[in-house]
Amino acid sequence: MELFPAVLIGGPPHVGKSVLAYSLTHALRERGVQHYVLRAYPDGEGDWANESDQKLVRRIRVKGQGTPHWVSRICRDIAARHLPLIVDVGGCPTPDQERIFDHCTHAILLTNDATAHRDWEAMLARHGLIVVADLHSQLHGPSLVTDADPLLRGVITGLERGATATGPAFDALVERVARLFAYDPAELRRAHLTTAPAETTVDLDRLAHTLSVPFAGEKALWAPHHLPAVLDYLPENTPLAIYGRGPNWLYAALACLAFPAPLHQFDVRLGWITPPTLLLGSPSDTPLQAHQQSGANYTQLTFTIPTAYLDYSETPTVTVPPIQPEQGLILSGKLPLWLWTALAITYRNALWLAVYQPQLGNQAVVVFSRIPRILPGHLVATSENL
Repeated sequence: MELFPAVLIGGPPHVGKSVLAYSLTHALRERGVQHYVLRAYPDGEGDWANESDQKLVRRIRVKGQGTPHWVSRICRDIAARHLPLIVDVGGCPTPDQERIFDHCTHAILLTNDATAHRDWEAMLARHGLIVVADLHSQLHGPSLVTDADPLLRGVITGLERGATATGPAFDALVERVARLFAYDPAELRRAHLTTAPAETTVDLDRLAHTLSVPFAGEKALWAPHHLPAVLDYLPENTPLAIYGRGPNWLYAALACLAFPAPLHQFDVRLGWITPPTLLLGSPSDTPLQAHQQSGANYTQLTFTIPTAYLDYSETPTVTVPPIQPEQGLILSGKLPLWLWTALAITYRNALWLAVYQPQLGNQAVVVFSRIPRILPGHLVATSENL
């Protein structure tokens, strides 16, 4: 018997599934409901796609292909989940990609016409998913609940990228999913933290409260200017175990702080892991590709995953390009957090190291530096061709 539910959001393209997933996860976080959103289609999206400038999103968003290998890895991750999941799938799944459905327990159906509704209703039934909500998506008009028992039905409006869902139908959906995910968050956190493999465990939410980082509901609003206080507060060159939500630059900075001692981080797909060791060389036929650009006093490496999914077990084959140690280095790309920490450790010999986050526009956060005029927490301009 599976411990945690996995709720699939299903429906045709362009009905707002990703916006609904974004809105739903933020509403659940505000309630303190522990969960994770798994983007189970390689479309290059994440929370950043709803929080960033939409012109920038359209420029750097990368469409991938859901290959059989990729689908197998996603299925494995869903089956091994450590928290309740919201699973955002693509609008046109192939028969092979439908394997993902078999590892989910429930579904939210989001459609905008009768034909799509009929097709997706049959697809969900074919895989035995329990439908918790059947919603009609439209851009304009009133949001309303037409039936609340036993199945939530209604109209949800305004699911446009860059916006957040509101209205009676959305509120009812949040309530229903919150009940389904009603595990004691303190007990979940305690269970994860008691298995931490390092004596110094950094619970990022607790650290945020300690350092007076503001919160929006249950989400800590980490900003680059908080980084100096983080690095002053925590011990350096000491084994660390990192737990909780945080931006890529914060994880990268903590990896640099702990080095050469081991860093451990909690991944909701994998549990406690350490950043893998990456090889320096000329990447060619490798699951991680790098595009290099040079500035006056820095190099920018933009990483892409051609298959849209890089498995943790594949990292012994990952080769990344060497850089000049007398220059600064900016890292960018859509990558898992364990790969950000691995890259930070690999490139810690740079003059200074910065990590790009789309929400900051064309700026990257310095996470490590050997020179006093550029310090962790500073922002540096990036190339526009990200």
